[in-house]
Amino acid sequence: MRILIVEDEHKIADSIKQGLEQENFAVDVSYDGSDGYDMALSEEYDLIILDLMLPKMNGLEICEKLRAENNHTPILMLTALNEIEDKVSGLTSGADDYLTKPFAFTELLARIRALLRRPKIMLPDEIVCGDLYINTKNFKVTRAGKDINLSKKEFSLLEYLARNKNKIVTKDQIISHVWDYDSDVLPNTVEVYIGYLRNKIDAPFKGKTSL
Repeated sequence: MRILIVEDEHKIADSIKQGLEQENFAVDVSYDGSDGYDMALSEEYDLIILDLMLPKMNGLEICEKLRAENNHTPILMLTALNEIEDKVSGLTSGADDYLTKPFAFTELLARIRALLRRPKIMLPDEIVCGDLYINTKNFKVTRAGKDINLSKKEFSLLEYLARNKNKIVTKDQIISHVWDYDSDVLPNTVEVYIGYLRNKIDAPFKGKTSL
């Protein structure tokens, strides 16, 4: 496994590198944001450890630019900032996890191993099915440019079906992905909600392909 560390504090970067190499990881280090971004684009890494406050290009910029380039390498944001807003900004920009300095190396290692177990390709925020557009970040749904208002459950069902377009999914699969374990799901619940979606996604759009 190959890891890139982008951290401008040499002592921290070198210490992490040494610890990870003892765990049999291959490790590259960059001490500024611009160089780190170039390395992340030009080389293939299994994970990136990224400081938030960097010279030349900060961690948020790097995250956003990498995701815009369809680079889905897991990113662990490392920073001295501990405000909730900073954590939200880091995760929203595309980071997969967030660790605040100072930290124990054992926790860093555990988070790295957890990230490496996840699927490498992230689910996209936007899904397009014909003329139907779904944005999972702001819960916006449109068809042929017209806004469609859905309940939370209707949206969850539509998102699940859209992510599995051109696949056959069973009723049990739908229930297990859209309803939580404690929900009181009746035998015809799925059919009822499919009916709700048809009335909102298909019925108002006469002459268009039924989705």
